[in-house]
Amino acid sequence: MKKLESFLEWGGIKKDVICLVVSGVALLISIFHLIPLPFDAAWVAIILCGVPIVLEAIIGLVTAFDIKADVLVSIALIASIIIREDFAAGEVAFIMQLGALLEDLTVAKARAGIEKLVHLTPQTARVLANGAETIVPAQQVQVGDVIRVLPGESVPVDGVILSGQTSINQAVMTGESLPVDKTVGDEVSSGTVNQFGSFDMQATKVGEDSSIQRMIRLVQSADAGKAKIVGIADRWATWIVVIALTAAALTWIISGEIIRAVTILVVFCPCALVLATPTAIMAAIGNATKHGFLVREGDALERLASVAKIAFDKTGTLTYGMPEVQSVESVHPQYTKKALYSLAAAAELRSEHPLGKAVVRCYQQTTSDAPQQPEQFQMIPGRGVLAQIAGKEILAGNRELLQEHQVTFDQQKLAQAEAYLSQGCTVIYLAADQEWIGYLVLADTLREESAGMIRRIKGLGVQPVLLTGDHENAANTIAQRLGVQEVHAGCLPEDKLEWIGRYQEAGQPVCMIGDGVNDAPALKTANVGIAMGGIGSDIAVDAADIALVDDEVKELPHLLALSKRMMTTIKCNLVFSMALNFLAIILAITGVLNPVVGALVHNAGSVLVIINSAFLLKWRKRT
Repeated sequence: MKKLESFLEWGGIKKDVICLVVSGVALLISIFHLIPLPFDAAWVAIILCGVPIVLEAIIGLVTAFDIKADVLVSIALIASIIIREDFAAGEVAFIMQLGALLEDLTVAKARAGIEKLVHLTPQTARVLANGAETIVPAQQVQVGDVIRVLPGESVPVDGVILSGQTSINQAVMTGESLPVDKTVGDEVSSGTVNQFGSFDMQATKVGEDSSIQRMIRLVQSADAGKAKIVGIADRWATWIVVIALTAAALTWIISGEIIRAVTILVVFCPCALVLATPTAIMAAIGNATKHGFLVREGDALERLASVAKIAFDKTGTLTYGMPEVQSVESVHPQYTKKALYSLAAAAELRSEHPLGKAVVRCYQQTTSDAPQQPEQFQMIPGRGVLAQIAGKEILAGNRELLQEHQVTFDQQKLAQAEAYLSQGCTVIYLAADQEWIGYLVLADTLREESAGMIRRIKGLGVQPVLLTGDHENAANTIAQRLGVQEVHAGCLPEDKLEWIGRYQEAGQPVCMIGDGVNDAPALKTANVGIAMGGIGSDIAVDAADIALVDDEVKELPHLLALSKRMMTTIKCNLVFSMALNFLAIILAITGVLNPVVGALVHNAGSVLVIINSAFLLKWRKRT
């Protein structure tokens, strides 16, 4: 049996294409007698296309008593050969192999997302013991060990900072676009990246209990648990086989003509039924590709048509994932907004912090002046920068930085500045010679098309949901601007997974859209996962069923509408193919059709199914 299975798997899609081409030529030679041969050329199609179908049917019956569409096809093939209708047998084998090829082309291959996620796991750790620093494999770290993490290194295990200040890029866990300042007593997670200052930490969760290992297990379990849709033809195969065999047997008994019985088996062969779904899916995938979607799973559009909720990650999906200067506010009469902006850009010119780079980038975009070079520069991890500009000592950073340098604040103006924090913005405070002079407000920028996209999705009867690792204030601000009613902020990967599980348990199929590594488990476990292919991580793309290649989220409503239209097309194809089959059976019972004509009639139905599906290639919902 294993030898039969290996034979069927030989060569995969390439083998199927070669067999179909050779078989097609052989059938043309057979019907038009183009080349004199000592045997009917249709036997080439029977051997190349028919034998694998028969073997597949035998394997299914013997190993699991699994009755699929190929059982009825095998019966029709064998019966046609017995009564020497070789061309009919070859034609049926050819069209069924074509349907199988289309199905294979819509099934995604094995993905490497989990392997890439494993590569994010830190391999070594700097363990401090007895005043000495030793580099050991990360899996050997024990709870309670003291570990030193240098700038640019990944945190090897979960723990608590004992000494030092830094900024941590937590995108791998939370998807937040900006690094988070950390100091003594703060928790850090494995897999996150230390950006600036070195720090010492005490391990609290190691090995399989660490955050990155938990996420790997989440992705693996979600992938294994996702159900696959069974083809319509295979789902109905048992009843089709029973009806076909009963009709053929009764016809043979009543009429005494085996040719009529065989014709029934041939016309009842579910070619159009098998083609109904894959042809529509292939056409819909072609349409989706033109609109920037790479469909990685063949049945993804089938699942997408039934979703009740679409869960969005915020950063990089609804927003650009890049901080922008939203406002420049002076609190000192000697400094105009322009002068304040210029000082801030000069102070941050040599900064490696994403916020500092954002200030310089936005300044250069809004003015033709280049930032002034600082005479001195010092970066203070977890706080900000200190620079000497035109003889003045300039501080640019968080509130704690200015307080540590004895800068006093006007409480009324400070309250105005901190009001931006409640809106999810980041504030950079500036001081000159220990005097507060103003502040800059930065925030992630909402995509221009996001509001219209959310509105159109609601119009399709699907409810948008915001699942984000960002702070609640930032999430609520974005949700209000977009009109999203349901918001869940501060979500870790397992939190997003939990919310998706709740929706599914409530009978609400959900689609997840995200771009970060932290979204991978949710993308896997959702009924449909869509990743931002342009800015998204490789792991998120590998975990998803569909990738939005150019990040044009405005096309998401089209994809949703296309999936629903595709299902309508599939249902029409199924109704038509079954109606045609029953009509052909009546004609076969009365003797109007013989096996060859019957094969041509029901294959004509297959052609009409393909044509109907092809209309999906250029379909677009009228607005």
